[in-house]
Amino acid sequence: MEASNSRSFWNQFTGEIPGTVGYLTHLSYLSVILSFSMNGIYHSNNLGGPTPKILIKKLQRNTFLYNSSSTGICIVTSSPEVENYINSTVKVSDHHRWVVVVIIGVSCTFAASMMLLVHWYRSRFLYNSYGGYILELQIATSNFSPRNILGHGGFGVVYKGCLPNGMFVAVKRLKDPNFTGEVQFQTEVEMIGLALHRNLLRLYGFCMTSNERLLVYPYMPNGSVAERLRDTCRDKPSLDWTRRMRIAIGVARGLLYLHEQCNPKIIHRDVKAANILLDESFEAVVGDFGLAKLLDRRDSHVTTAVRGTLGHIAPEYLSTGQSSEKTDVFGFGILLLELITGQKTLDAGNGQVQKGMILDWVRTLHDEKRLEVLVDRDLKGCFDAQELEQAVELALLCTQSLPNLRPKMSDVLKVLESIVGQSGHAEDPQNATGPCEGRSCSFSRTYSDVEGSSFIIEAIELSGPR
Repeated sequence: MEASNSRSFWNQFTGEIPGTVGYLTHLSYLSVILSFSMNGIYHSNNLGGPTPKILIKKLQRNTFLYNSSSTGICIVTSSPEVENYINSTVKVSDHHRWVVVVIIGVSCTFAASMMLLVHWYRSRFLYNSYGGYILELQIATSNFSPRNILGHGGFGVVYKGCLPNGMFVAVKRLKDPNFTGEVQFQTEVEMIGLALHRNLLRLYGFCMTSNERLLVYPYMPNGSVAERLRDTCRDKPSLDWTRRMRIAIGVARGLLYLHEQCNPKIIHRDVKAANILLDESFEAVVGDFGLAKLLDRRDSHVTTAVRGTLGHIAPEYLSTGQSSEKTDVFGFGILLLELITGQKTLDAGNGQVQKGMILDWVRTLHDEKRLEVLVDRDLKGCFDAQELEQAVELALLCTQSLPNLRPKMSDVLKVLESIVGQSGHAEDPQNATGPCEGRSCSFSRTYSDVEGSSFIIEAIELSGPR
């Protein structure tokens, strides 16, 4: 029987309430009234006897009111069974309520603790919009003393600093006078900070004020590739052939990560030996990535600077200001030639080649099968001829004038790994010592210098955003 509503008017009910009423699972409204209905309450009836327990669960408080029977539960007040059931339900509800309150309290406390922890972590060192911790960096660098300068570049000056905990850092003091807004700067810097890879220079943090922008990086004790290529000691080059090939692979891996694994992707725009640092294991670490975009003026219809180093800038970037992954591929090709020749792209080194014409010089030597002329004299003939030929061909492929003719960094990396793999060189850069390895040399630990600095080409009008 499926009854959902039951009304009985002007009846003289007596006796016990049948237990079967409790099995009416669809019963939601029951009115047994002598004279008038009062919201489904058993009112003014001669009902008596115990209320079936199964029915109690379906009844509300004060269900039995003003019944003439003096026996059982059908009296003026609610029944004990109903009261007991209600009381037990209230206790359970109260218990559940306290459990919910405790859970919510713990969750809120945990969330608040995490927010405070994140705020402390960011404000302690990584970020303080009011420059509260710039004093710490001023002390670390002896107030940006010239004695602590590690290098100059197109983006600013790099200082060596020592924090109170004894950790050495490199502090880049950006010099662009047209700073972006604080929110925009923070967004861009945090994007750079998300790029974590063995071959990318990790951003420790940053500080900014109305007239200062400071980026904090780990200090690289072995300096830059540019410094190492120029540093020799009697019978030994600072970087032997094997290490140079390992450096090329490390740079390719770092650029590949920026191009294909960062979202949004990051275009370096200034790949050169001065921006490649060496860690304690002589592993290549790509620095200064993301800074070109960070310091650009963002308005789409105003003059925008082309940032890069003469000789490393891809033709399409120089002429249109539009950069892409292929812009970095071009720069990598020039870097590979730097590793082979040990010379800057602005000077082929033999006095017979006009500055800035290194690509034409390399192509000529390649066609004439005289690639040994390219090799850094400091290597004193200690190189692999097969690797040399393949590396030069890869460099020429990367520096094609049309960007669509250049390979992707993923293809570049595969070729480099194949070249090194054929010769059986050790994977560990600490063990990558060539046949002419000799005693160690001392060198000046600077990251770059004025000669290798990036420059900015102004007044290139762009029709839209890059």
